[in-house]
Amino acid sequence: MKAVLCTELAGYEALSLVDLPAPAPGPEEVVVDVAYAALNFFDTLITKGAYQTKPALPFSPGGEMAGVVAAVGDRVEGLAVGDRVAGYLGYGACREQVAVQADALTLVPDELDLAKAAGLIITYGTTLHALADRGQLRRGETLAVLGASGGVGIAAVEIGKLLGARVIACASSADKLAFARERGADETLDYAAEDLKTRLKELTGGKGVDVVYDPVGGASTEAAVRALAWRGRLLVIGFAAGEIPKLPLNLPMLKGADVRGVFWGAHVEREPEAHRAELARLFAWAADGEISAPVDAVLPLDQTIEAIGRIARREAKGKVLVRASGAG
Repeated sequence: MKAVLCTELAGYEALSLVDLPAPAPGPEEVVVDVAYAALNFFDTLITKGAYQTKPALPFSPGGEMAGVVAAVGDRVEGLAVGDRVAGYLGYGACREQVAVQADALTLVPDELDLAKAAGLIITYGTTLHALADRGQLRRGETLAVLGASGGVGIAAVEIGKLLGARVIACASSADKLAFARERGADETLDYAAEDLKTRLKELTGGKGVDVVYDPVGGASTEAAVRALAWRGRLLVIGFAAGEIPKLPLNLPMLKGADVRGVFWGAHVEREPEAHRAELARLFAWAADGEISAPVDAVLPLDQTIEAIGRIARREAKGKVLVRASGAG
C-alpha cells in the first residue's frame, strides 16, 4: 500500500511517498481502507517536532480519517467489513490503509459524505468541546471568533450560531469574512484593517464580548482580552500566528474574566464518554445539514505536501483533505 511518511523532523516539505506492507488487524483492531485523510494546522508542526505530540519516526501525518472497514479483529464487536467509519487517530491517516482500535471509530450515517466525515472530527469536536463545555456559551451571549475562515474558525461560527450566540467573525481579508458570513456570522471584523479591541467594543455597544474563541494567538490575543465583557471567557485553542502570547494578568483580574485552556486531545483520552456524546451530536447535525463541514480542497495522496502547504500558507477556507483510496 502507499503511505506518506515523515522520516526526519524537517517539516512537511520533506515528506515522502513510499510502499509499505498492508496492515493486519490485531484482536481488537480493524483495518480501514482510508477514503480521505483530513489535515490540520498541527500537521505543519508535528512534522518538524514542534507539536506536543511527538510520534516515533517514521510516521504518517493526518490526524483524522474516514473510510470503509476492510478487515476485523477476532475480538471486535459492533463493526463489520463494509461499514463506513470515521475516527480520530492523532496522526497516521495519510496512507491507503490503517489498523485502528475499534473503539476509536464511529459509524458514519449513510446521509453523511465520507469527505465531510473525515474533516469533521477534530475541528468540530474541538469547537463543540470548547464552546459548550469549556466556554459554557449561553444563548444570547456574544462570541468573537478569531481566524474565522479556517477549519476551527468556521466550526466556531456554525456551532456558536447553533448554540444561540451572536457571532462576530474576525479574519484578515474581505473574502475570508464573506465566507464566514455565508456560514452564519452576524458581524464581521477585518483585523488587518481595523483595531480589534476598538471594533469589538463598538459592535457590542461598549459592553464587550462574552466569549473569545482564539486559535490564532500572537498580538490578537491581548487585544481580544481587552475587549472582553465582565465575566468574559477567553478560550485558548492554539497559536496559528506562531507566537504564544504573554498575557498581562491584570486584564482578566480587572474584568473578572477567565482564561480557559482547550486541549481536545486530552479531553478525548480522559473523558471518552463525553467525547462520544459530542461526536454523536456532531454527526447528527452534519447528517441533517445543520453544520456544513466545508471542504476547501481534495488532493491525491501523492500531493500531501501541497495539501499541508495550503494550510501553512493560510489559503484554506475550510478543510483540506487527501484522497487515499477509491473507497467512499
